[in-house]
Amino acid sequence: MFTEQGPTVRELAVQALSSIEHGYDLLAPKFDHTPYRTPDRVLDAVTDEVRRLGPFGTGLDVCCGTGAGVGVLRQLCRERVVGVDFSAGMLAEARAAFPPEGERPAAERPAAVEPAGEAPVAEGPAVDWVRADARSLPFAPAFDLALSFGAFGHFLPAERFGLFAEVYGSLRPGGQFVFPIGAPPPVGSRAYWSLLGFDAAMRVRNALWRPRFVMYYRTFRLGDVLEDLTRAGFVVRLLPLTDLGRRPDGSPRARLVVATRE
Repeated sequence: MFTEQGPTVRELAVQALSSIEHGYDLLAPKFDHTPYRTPDRVLDAVTDEVRRLGPFGTGLDVCCGTGAGVGVLRQLCRERVVGVDFSAGMLAEARAAFPPEGERPAAERPAAVEPAGEAPVAEGPAVDWVRADARSLPFAPAFDLALSFGAFGHFLPAERFGLFAEVYGSLRPGGQFVFPIGAPPPVGSRAYWSLLGFDAAMRVRNALWRPRFVMYYRTFRLGDVLEDLTRAGFVVRLLPLTDLGRRPDGSPRARLVVATRE
């Protein structure tokens, strides 16, 4: 966290006392050098699992941040990929990471992709960026695949159904909404107390300071999530992300939620 590339303690303190939107605007230039950025091994595990569910034409990264999920979608979708976020700073970083094809040096352009049984494709899908609140997505049913990484802690439990309904309305019939969800840490473990302490500190901060900064790690419980997805109209199944390992009891450390609009 406190490397030369990452944010300083002072910068994190200023961010933590800001609103979610302004806080991420401030953090954006150094976000990819923090633990908040989804690790590559998680991105790779999700990519490998979702590839088996395709093919996909169009993809949507919900709360895209600096674009890690867009990088996944570019490997999975053939036609168009859209990243949506409400932080202008995060979108600016994402645009810089994925400039239009004509603005990238040839050595940095993606290699030709050749789907099985089809003619080679010269370049990846078109990438667009949209600034919008995920609780009010500005899309018609246009996407075959939607995904999200690491954003759900920024939504209160009461907002979750509405968020899922917005994603549902952005998908074509048969479209799929996917995201990883980790197993809860064992009660009494170091990770358990760390998450509990972080959430407690955040609740105290929000009780004493405005604007609020919603970031709760323990409110996104699997049972509640499945219920809200079903209420929103999705048919849901869970797939183990075995590449991320198993717990001592043999259960997966993480699962992929696959919610389908039928």
